[in-house]
Amino acid sequence: MPTLIAVLSLLTLAAHALRQGDAFLCAALAALPLLLLTRRGAVRLVCAAALILGAAFWVRTGLDFVRLRAAFGEPWLRLALILGGVCLAALGSGLWLLGRRARTLFPREADREIPQAAAFLLTAGLLALARAKAGVAVLLADRFLPGSGWLAILALAVYAAWLAGRMLDPAAHRRLRPRIWALFSAVFFLQLGLGLAGLPDFLMTGRLHLPVPALIAAGPIFRGGGYFMAILFAATIVLVGPAWCSHLCYIGAWDDQCARRGPRVPRRLGRAWTIGGRLAALVLTCGGALLLRLTGAETPTAVWLAAGFGLLGVGVMLFVSRRLGVMAHCAAFCPIGLLGNLLGRLMPWRMRIDRAACTDCGACARACRYSALGQAEISAGRPGLSCTLCGDCSSACAHGAMGYRCAGLPPAAARTVFITLVAALHAVFLGVARI
Repeated sequence: MPTLIAVLSLLTLAAHALRQGDAFLCAALAALPLLLLTRRGAVRLVCAAALILGAAFWVRTGLDFVRLRAAFGEPWLRLALILGGVCLAALGSGLWLLGRRARTLFPREADREIPQAAAFLLTAGLLALARAKAGVAVLLADRFLPGSGWLAILALAVYAAWLAGRMLDPAAHRRLRPRIWALFSAVFFLQLGLGLAGLPDFLMTGRLHLPVPALIAAGPIFRGGGYFMAILFAATIVLVGPAWCSHLCYIGAWDDQCARRGPRVPRRLGRAWTIGGRLAALVLTCGGALLLRLTGAETPTAVWLAAGFGLLGVGVMLFVSRRLGVMAHCAAFCPIGLLGNLLGRLMPWRMRIDRAACTDCGACARACRYSALGQAEISAGRPGLSCTLCGDCSSACAHGAMGYRCAGLPPAAARTVFITLVAALHAVFLGVARI
């Protein structure tokens, strides 16, 4: 019976959305009861959250209607009682879904239900916020079928929940990360290509910029504005440290694929490259952008120079990363990678080695394609500056000595929170992967 009340409460919310003229929100809400048929623990928690939020919505709606009727001198008590009952049904069924009895009815992947539900809710919340606040239709679905963005949000949230559940296993994380990273990059550049081919709906605003990571820092310096990508980059660093460079960068996925086509054991780059090389690139790009601005250079000049720098980076991937099996572009050439590493040190996320469990076998160093692990780093119990929290070293360690750390959290909890955040951000980026 409580499950039936929960289903009816969700359908009541869907019916209200339809009454307000939002057929796609109605469809998304009506799909939640269908997801309950999967018997997955995460769905139970998601529906509970939807019902509790729905109860708050009914309270607000009821008060608005009561005030409106009272203002016109019309009877309002029966309306208040009806909406109060609807509110209590939603709240009660939502709380029931959080209880022990409901947990036994939804046993599938119960050990992963909290991170999966968190990934779902975080993805849905961020996309709904972006959809509501952005001045343009940030979701492609809304461009081609106005209002259908709610279905896209539901699909991406389900994907984030699935991904979080799979990636909690270190071995699965190592297999999935390059694949979903390549997927994001492919979607990004496919939409860019379709937009340039004459389908403007695939572009975000129509005001193009070069997809060169260095321009995240250099672009605003030259233009004196346009901080969207810089803010997005900084927000990502706040949430997951330097993991932008190993999970979310649209160009870094190319370097990853090139390095994987090289030797299985990557050659290690020294600090002169991982720090010095990227520092030189940072000074060159940002200093050059400032010089171009001060000298009044025309935009086409800056564009050609930026394109040349980007093509040079592609050459590094093709001829250096592929030959050495190491991500030379990301670890020794990209200035944004250095900024990510440096700013990431201000955040609590770390990769650490439990020296008591470590056998100095070197498996982690052989798995690292960012040149962050050598014997000195292993002995010190922490990777070098070029670490991007990719997690490949953790998957390679047969002794459980390598793992994620975050201030105040046990290692297992730190990994769970990190994977949840990364999965949600990946789904969000995939949903708005346009230029």
